[in-house]
Amino acid sequence: MDPGYRSPLIDFFRRGEVAHDVRLQAAQGALAPRAQEQLALLVLLSDDSDPDVAQATAQTLDALPAEAVRRSLCRADATPEMRQFFAARGIVAAAEDIETAPAELDEPLLDTLAELPDVPDEAADPEKKALSSLSVLERMKLAMKGTREQRSQLIRDSNRLVASAVLSSPKLTESEVESFAKMANVTEEVLRVIAANRTWTKNYGVVLGLAKNPKTPAGISMQLLHRLNERDIKMLGVDRNVPEVLRLAARKMMVKKLS
Repeated sequence: MDPGYRSPLIDFFRRGEVAHDVRLQAAQGALAPRAQEQLALLVLLSDDSDPDVAQATAQTLDALPAEAVRRSLCRADATPEMRQFFAARGIVAAAEDIETAPAELDEPLLDTLAELPDVPDEAADPEKKALSSLSVLERMKLAMKGTREQRSQLIRDSNRLVASAVLSSPKLTESEVESFAKMANVTEEVLRVIAANRTWTKNYGVVLGLAKNPKTPAGISMQLLHRLNERDIKMLGVDRNVPEVLRLAARKMMVKKLS
């Protein structure tokens, strides 16, 4: 069932681009991102074509604390599809309680991931080579629950599912997102996800990082240009690392401001 909820991680599952072992772990609650994503994942996996995944999902749904689910469904970002699904299971979000759920519900409602994978100890370039030797599932676990340094490496992972897990991590901080926005060695998809997140783009450092990043699609950079201060617009006007269309737009904006 489509939960009607959109996030990079959920969209991978929706498109059927996730291997059986990863789906099974998610169904068992071991890949627990934020509360809303976890609920949406379980709704999506509840009718998975693989009987093992569907059965594991049913067991996890039964184990969820009902009151925590109800409170989570009261949040404004809970979709009608999610509320309908859980209403059929006897958990109803009262209309008068919508948008009253506290912020701590960003933590997963059920987390069965007790231990993180061991990262092999390698003398030469240890972090990069050790992480790349892990399976996709293990890298996803570290992306969600590992260290800041591991997230900094995994956001650049060639597997887009791993990078999306980093952006779904409950441990992710705004300063990390700002550093990701400046990275020229992440995928365009990572930058698009950051730019589409209204909470993150309230941070001026994130906006500036995206605008100056040569990897950011020009269409996104152009939309962010009006958010910058005069000093940074002026710097963009002479920055040869950004697309020419952005550089010219920055110059025109400065001329207009000075006229």
